[in-house]
Amino acid sequence: MTDKDFDNRPPADVAAAAEKGLKLRAKFRRGGTTVGIARARDLQHRKSLSDLTVKRMVSYFARHKVDKRAENFGDDEEPSTGYIAWLLWGGDAGQKWAEEQAKAIEAKKREKQPSRHGRDGNVQRHASHHQ
Repeated sequence: MTDKDFDNRPPADVAAAAEKGLKLRAKFRRGGTTVGIARARDLQHRKSLSDLTVKRMVSYFARHKVDKRAENFGDDEEPSTGYIAWLLWGGDAGQKWAEEQAKAIEAKKREKQPSRHGRDGNVQRHASHHQ
């Protein structure tokens, strides 16, 4: 499956979270890495992402969900660095969307894999050289 087979254009709520993250980062001058900033710009502009990028988003959120326990996570007046970074990746909306997209990408890949079952439903075996 190529990346062009699936529409990975982030929805508006994901774009809005990324834009908010960029604004908070500019204001407070902290939070996020160069990769997070690049991701936020792509999300903000609703660019279609590669399947690999969607999977990387899922990985980011899995690694950083502990950041949500930090003091000031979710505080727009004095945000934690983790909150700003979380928003750069699309926030809670980005986490939900990336997880759903990753599942859909995997399902699509499974659909495209050639079946090992013949027309009669039995598993087809390859001829062995040792007969």
